[in-house]
Amino acid sequence: MSAHKEGDPTTIGRLYGRSQGKPLRAAQQEMVDKLLPQIAVPAEGEVTAERLFGADRPLHFEIGFGGGEHLAYRADMLPDHGFIGAEPFLNGVAQALGHVRDENLANIRLFHGDALDALARIPDGALSMVYLLHPDPWPKARHAKRRMMNDGPVQLIARKLKPGGEFRFGTDHPVYVRHAMMVMDRHAKTFEWLAEARGDWENRPSGWSETRYEHKARTVYGHEVWYFRYRRR
Repeated sequence: MSAHKEGDPTTIGRLYGRSQGKPLRAAQQEMVDKLLPQIAVPAEGEVTAERLFGADRPLHFEIGFGGGEHLAYRADMLPDHGFIGAEPFLNGVAQALGHVRDENLANIRLFHGDALDALARIPDGALSMVYLLHPDPWPKARHAKRRMMNDGPVQLIARKLKPGGEFRFGTDHPVYVRHAMMVMDRHAKTFEWLAEARGDWENRPSGWSETRYEHKARTVYGHEVWYFRYRRR
């Protein structure tokens, strides 16, 4: 889940809230110190498949990957594709590094920081897929501008996706889902909603793995979960 800086929702590099929770275990800290520099997205400059992976390949981008389980699932499913995950929470980065190490995933690159900063440096039309799964809902009305699903970020996502590319969004928060649908409705000329029946957004599509956050929301809190797929026109 992403966090952002206070300010206009169209600006890049917004960061709200903390970036670390409980102290890392020794093994996690070792991965952050040794493995992360090897697979980190560069802090500056253009972010391309050639720069990250040495050759052109389809690129996927996950905004706020949490513990990295969805990112790892997709990367394992599509080994010939390149995956970029951005997460400001250091504990989540450490968990994702564990997936990379244990599952020997050579097609993942991680960005520890605000996703919009890395996304802005990707060439327009370079991404095949973008994922935003269970972002922080910021449910209070006065915090609505902090939500990732706002006009500025959605416009940026649209620019970075190639025509026919897919944007996947998931949430279990009813306030957020209503807000997100209003935002996406304003961008209907840019994004085609890939839903024909109610079940298309109430049931998890194939190839969309369940995250730990989603499992907890469903089984512990009894929340309904909604799944949205949009195609870049």
